[in-house]
Amino acid sequence: MKRVILEVASNRPLTPLVYEMQLTGDTSAVTRPGGFVEISLDGLFLRRPISVCDFDDGRLTLVYKIVGKGTEQMAGLQVGTKIDVLTGLGNGFDTTLCHSHALLVGGGVGVPPLYRLTRNLIAEGKQVSVVLGFNTQAEIFYADEFRKVGAEVIVATADGSQGIKGFVTDAIRQTGIDFDYFYACGPLPMLKALSEATDKPGELSLEERMGCGFGICMGCSIQTASGAKRVCKEGPVFKKEDIIW
Repeated sequence: MKRVILEVASNRPLTPLVYEMQLTGDTSAVTRPGGFVEISLDGLFLRRPISVCDFDDGRLTLVYKIVGKGTEQMAGLQVGTKIDVLTGLGNGFDTTLCHSHALLVGGGVGVPPLYRLTRNLIAEGKQVSVVLGFNTQAEIFYADEFRKVGAEVIVATADGSQGIKGFVTDAIRQTGIDFDYFYACGPLPMLKALSEATDKPGELSLEERMGCGFGICMGCSIQTASGAKRVCKEGPVFKKEDIIW
């Protein structure tokens, strides 16, 4: 974990409620896809945890959804604003567990951390199929970005307004993707349905309300097959077999 001051380089809407923010500064603590940062905002006691979408030397990309006061304030941050950020939080995904063909599954705001994971897997010479699930066409974001880095992209919408009608599990079943390992991030019901729909191994990134973000308050603890674990510290990524549904 490293506390740094980062500067807003851009902050733009991708959909009416989803924004992409790019920050510049010291990003050296961010080294693995699937981690998150904690952002301090004026007038709010608790920092806001936001998953890392992408990172490079000196630049951090965050994609977030407006769901409350904190993220609403984030959407209003102007270019040049300096913000206090805890970086290098969370354990992240393990790309070595995939041998040749990875299936990445994202639902809604569970999509962003899969982008850097995709880049890393492709750089390692692995084939990547990405299934993105949204409620409707108006909520779709980053599908083209995944395609540009070389992934096969399949979109599912619950109302059928674009791509396959239904949920991500419907899209996986209908396309018959052959994979040896999966990585997923999204709502708990989606993760549960996905885990039950396949006998293949995988990693799941869980979404939990966090207080401190680095393991002190214990507020995000869950029960796993190997005992109590903190989503912010031992997670947010857990192996499929560790989760107790």
